[in-house]
Amino acid sequence: MRKVLAAAPLLLLPVAAYNLLALTLAGGFDSTAANARLTAPLFALRTAPGGVWPVSIADLLLVASLVVMFFELLKSTYDRRIAIVNHGLSIALFVGCLAEMLLAAAFATSTFFLITLMVLGDVVAGFMLAYAASRREPAPREVARPR
Repeated sequence: MRKVLAAAPLLLLPVAAYNLLALTLAGGFDSTAANARLTAPLFALRTAPGGVWPVSIADLLLVASLVVMFFELLKSTYDRRIAIVNHGLSIALFVGCLAEMLLAAAFATSTFFLITLMVLGDVVAGFMLAYAASRREPAPREVARPR
């Protein structure tokens, strides 16, 4: 069970959080309403020069996604067998994100697009890490047979 959880892509968490937010908050499922709900300011932070920085749900979700992506990239450098399964699941997650973005209006927002780009970055990083690992391994040598 632990290996199954280790193979699951961590970027599934922000994608699931966006799904939950976009589909449960009141206001309909069109992209304008979803974007308005996600970008409405939750609170404001004062900056040093005296400005005000409004922070929204979308901002918090993107920050959380970046943190999760960092840990996902770290995780992909450990066990190769788990990394292969994780890479396949990351590709499936990217295809799912792309399908949601193209087929459901509530997912046609900049926030979900950036999360989808992070999932794509994870997929590309997985290809690059697999390629780099295959280049580092020595080729198998043939065993000399006695005559």
